Amino acid sequence: MNKTIMTVDDSASIRQMVGFTLKKEGVYQIVEAVDGKDALNKLNTVRPHIVITDLNMPNVDGLELIRAIRANPATKFVPIIMLTTESQDTMKQKGKAAGATGWIVKPFKPEQLLAVVKKVLG
Repeated sequence: MNKTIMTVDDSASIRQMVGFTLKKEGVYQIVEAVDGKDALNKLNTVRPHIVITDLNMPNVDGLELIRAIRANPATKFVPIIMLTTESQDTMKQKGKAAGATGWIVKPFKPEQLLAVVKKVLG
């Protein structure tokens, strides 16, 4: 069974790279969102198995998105991976406090992303 992964990033090239990396495995269906607001709208109709989101985005940023996902009973247990240029421990702690499951720093290696996704999805 294919697993649905939502990628949320205001950078089209990052969404493309993440999507390409995951689609190559042949077991993931990708839903893209251009920012947190777009993601929240799509979460009304799509139930991803995992969300991979950037931190710094217009409209609704990654932390706001995580809090909104965690506040919704239908999505509160969905794993969320932060994929961001932010690498400071204080930001990681904010992400964890908001409810992030994991953290990957850009630029990332495709193998690293796949390993984290496989580990989180079990």
